[in-house]
Amino acid sequence: MNLAGIDLLAKGPLAEGDVFLGGRWLPAADGRTYPVHDPATGELIREVSSAGVEDARAAIEAARSAAEDWRTTPARRRSEILHTTFELMREHTDTLARLIVLENGKAYRDAAAEVGYAAEFFRWFAEEAVRVGSSFGDAPAGGYRHVVRKHPVGVTAFVTPWNFPAAMATRKIAPALAAGCPVLLKPAPETPLTALAVAALLTEAGLPDGLLNVLPTDRAPEVVSAWLGDERVRKFSFTGSTATGRLLLEQAAANVVNVTMELGGNAPFVVCADADVDAAVRGAMDAKMRGGGEVCIAANRFYVHADVAAEFTEKVGAAMAGVSAGPGLEEGVTLGPMINRAAVDKIRSLVDDALARGATIAAQGTTPEGPGHFHPATVLVDVPDDARILHEEVFGPVAPLTTFTDEDEMVARANATVHGLASYVYSRDVGHALRIAERLEAGMVGVNRGLLSDPAAPFGGVKQSGLGREGGREGIEAFLETQYIALDWPL
Repeated sequence: MNLAGIDLLAKGPLAEGDVFLGGRWLPAADGRTYPVHDPATGELIREVSSAGVEDARAAIEAARSAAEDWRTTPARRRSEILHTTFELMREHTDTLARLIVLENGKAYRDAAAEVGYAAEFFRWFAEEAVRVGSSFGDAPAGGYRHVVRKHPVGVTAFVTPWNFPAAMATRKIAPALAAGCPVLLKPAPETPLTALAVAALLTEAGLPDGLLNVLPTDRAPEVVSAWLGDERVRKFSFTGSTATGRLLLEQAAANVVNVTMELGGNAPFVVCADADVDAAVRGAMDAKMRGGGEVCIAANRFYVHADVAAEFTEKVGAAMAGVSAGPGLEEGVTLGPMINRAAVDKIRSLVDDALARGATIAAQGTTPEGPGHFHPATVLVDVPDDARILHEEVFGPVAPLTTFTDEDEMVARANATVHGLASYVYSRDVGHALRIAERLEAGMVGVNRGLLSDPAAPFGGVKQSGLGREGGREGIEAFLETQYIALDWPL
């Protein structure tokens, strides 16, 4: 599979190597590689160079060397490069989508949608790049002026997850480059090829050498510790689990590194008595099944009013049972494999725990015979509050349903979690839905809508779901420092 002249599906490392450092494709300094497998078949896709500490330090030097020219590059030029990258991603949608399916496993339709979403970050931040400005005004007491200016924070380091290998990279890369910051990126070991493809397209778009450095690796702690332990790295952004985020925050604190964290979720999906049940079912399928449920903002707990519980259960059960599971590139498939065997085992353990505590399976789809890390789309009912699946992120195609009659009690149950990333509410009375939404402890709420993410809107959570926001106007602010100058001159 060739993209911008790079054969991403060669069985061994790229001819020159596939650590993208300082504008060059290099092998890992110590020659180490690791395998990337297709989760639908278990087959080897290719060997990928595994970067180490020496590569991590070289990447910092490359980024630092490129930083000054980039921060003084006119915003219009930065914008043009990002917009060209947007166009190239759109042009290569099919190639990128197939690459995502091969290394991540998600259904082709979800992968193609991800490419479109990922590309939009380049378009949005191409537009935001030229809107960063300074302000000038008189001091209220008189006698001097206030100058407030924005400037790039400096070298930025990113760690992205496997579930959205394109979008989670572009959501960080685009605003950083727009703000004038060079980038260090460590993609997830399961899905490095998509990040390498994005690097190839940015290079084709004219991004100068050293501004994006991509280090695939299966020894993440070494690489990330080298970055966080270097005072030249001034911004760190991580998307992943809350447990890992806590550890990284401790490391970042040593050098007081500016951080953005998008961590775990446990999203409630509320169906009120006055909801349009058919609309709620469509929204539930969007919120639960996009990307096979391996999504941080996926609906994780369903609270359905008793008056509509039977109808909702029947209809969502039929929709889940009708899901077509199989390899993501096969025609008609809407549910691909999970990322690996450990993910399937985790989902099964949560389902088994719920069943042992009294839950029952109301509906279940099928999975293909043979190899691959598949789990059937499943609806559980009568799930007790002490079931693990209501307290742990399931990250898979399982919908646990519970009922409620008292709204206050339901809100308390929905908020009884350390997480607060996303929530969903369905009601025909928008005022009623908004009142519930405002009571939910979540950074994002979908009201009568199962799809939340938009590059033009701030993405992030509260409580232990993260720090800061990505996307929207807030997204570029994360990569800017504010400087105040008190200016006096004779009148």
